[in-house]
Amino acid sequence: MDMETKHLLEESQSWVQDQLKGSVAFWLEHGMDKENGGIYTCLDRKGEIYSTDKSVWMQGRCAWTFAYLCAVYGPREEWLAASKSCLDFMEAHCINRAAGNRMYFTVTGDGKPLRQRRYCFSEGFYAIANAEYYGVTGERVCLERARSAYELIWALNHGLIQDPTGLGPKTIPETRSGRALANPMIYLNITSVLRRVDPEREDLYNQRAAQCVEEIFRYHYKPELGCTLESVGPDGEFRGEITEGRVVNPGHDIECSWFLMEDANRRGDKEQYATAMKIFDQAIHAGWDKEYGGLLYFIDCLGRPPESYEHDMKLWWPHDEILIASMMIFRDTGEKAYLEWFRKTLDYCKEHFADPEYGEWYGYLRRDGKPTMPPAKGSTFKGPFHLPRMLVMVDTMIGQILERD
Repeated sequence: MDMETKHLLEESQSWVQDQLKGSVAFWLEHGMDKENGGIYTCLDRKGEIYSTDKSVWMQGRCAWTFAYLCAVYGPREEWLAASKSCLDFMEAHCINRAAGNRMYFTVTGDGKPLRQRRYCFSEGFYAIANAEYYGVTGERVCLERARSAYELIWALNHGLIQDPTGLGPKTIPETRSGRALANPMIYLNITSVLRRVDPEREDLYNQRAAQCVEEIFRYHYKPELGCTLESVGPDGEFRGEITEGRVVNPGHDIECSWFLMEDANRRGDKEQYATAMKIFDQAIHAGWDKEYGGLLYFIDCLGRPPESYEHDMKLWWPHDEILIASMMIFRDTGEKAYLEWFRKTLDYCKEHFADPEYGEWYGYLRRDGKPTMPPAKGSTFKGPFHLPRMLVMVDTMIGQILERD
């Protein structure tokens, strides 16, 4: 390794470690609900709560994050307590027992149900949270909860059961049905967490992971269009006549790419890894804003007007995914082009997302890189998950490179 590369890695790792300390401290100090349990995530720049409604996604994500910190850096009392608080809050308030243990999307601060959604991502984050906590503590009941949610998601995603909430699909199925990239890619990531802590069922997890990969490549990856599509027809048909059928979420594709690379490394599948790299390449070249820098939120694969009004905003989490994926590729291949993407993205994040005065990252920027006003550090969709996950993974990967070289 040349000295310039070593210096960049060491400097980046030091900054990443400082950011991780700041992010963890921000959420422990401002987010944790000491009265009702769980976490508030609608926090402004200084960490003050601007809504007491609670995101169920964030209860699961927070529980996973703090257990994951224990798994990587060793258990700490405050991390375990934060994880358990969110787990207990979900168990007491976030599960619709009358609807087949489907989970709510939002609840009040004290846990009264507010909203149910058809999507089963609440269950997904509940599954990884319980699994990770089991991996650290050995509490068997958490493993059983994770396994149960894992099976429920599989059954729902593959039409093996009717949704017990009775909500049905988003569109009238007789008119239009299709596939969403989020289902196989998120399930692939859930599977990787459960496999790591639950080797008793490794064969099942390997089978499910293989099917997820096959669905992503068969239906969503479109090399002829130079992209990976969020939404396709039942057999992977490109629906170019409607805006939904042309949507590309570059950050989502980049996140998907490192899920696929992680799985390819486990299997020693060089072809899968190479395809995952192509997904990364296509997404970052199409989505990077050449005028202002940063990654656009949505683009149209044919260059037509995107329907989402927030399409040209810059959100924190796609940049987290770039940092993970680019460092993973550099670690695995040594190709300097990906270290350059890492450096370029890290510089953008330092300048625009990081807040040295109050800690944590802004969640939402305008296209020109200025925070939306008034700025937010958390929301129904942003809490202690994407940023700390990235910081832990990048810290770990840089450490592996420096030790190796």
